[in-house]
Amino acid sequence: MRIASGFAGVIAALLDLYSLLIIIRALMSWFMQDQSSGIYRWLVKITEPVLSPIRKVLPRMRVDLSPVVAVILIGIIK
Repeated sequence: MRIASGFAGVIAALLDLYSLLIIIRALMSWFMQDQSSGIYRWLVKITEPVLSPIRKVLPRMRVDLSPVVAVILIGIIK
């Protein structure tokens, strides 16, 4: 039972970390002029597999709401 509880805790922590990475990417995209930095490109590479399918489902808008939807979905999954 402790192993399952520990595993669930690790999964929850990883989901929290992934949500944080999505939020950081969104903030960087709003405030950074030069988006060619290594950290930003790494964040895009890590988060795009989740954000891209969400963008395909959401209607086109001026503001990209896929990070908000992704964080909400991760919270529901968690």
